[in-house]
Amino acid sequence: MATQAIETYRDTAEIHTGHESCKKRSLEVLPKGLLPLDDILEVGLNREAGFVWLKQMKSKNHTFTDIARYVSYGIEVSAFIEKGKMKNLTKEYFNRDLDGE
Repeated sequence: MATQAIETYRDTAEIHTGHESCKKRSLEVLPKGLLPLDDILEVGLNREAGFVWLKQMKSKNHTFTDIARYVSYGIEVSAFIEKGKMKNLTKEYFNRDLDGE
């Protein structure tokens, strides 16, 4: 699903490659700690549509201890962003409360 959306918005997007450049760009676009991704290969931003995507080397599992959530991020993560909002985030293969609910 993320791949199709990325291809749709790729032509008119700003695309950054390389881990350092991608890490810096992702922190400019998204709040720090919102998407704790490692080894980012590509970040793209289509300003007209408000579409952003990140590609990483491998899936990432993360526990947000403050809110008791376990989340698994796929290799490709994408979303539509607006000022102060994020919609249609394609990230969750698995998301559960840490207390098992």
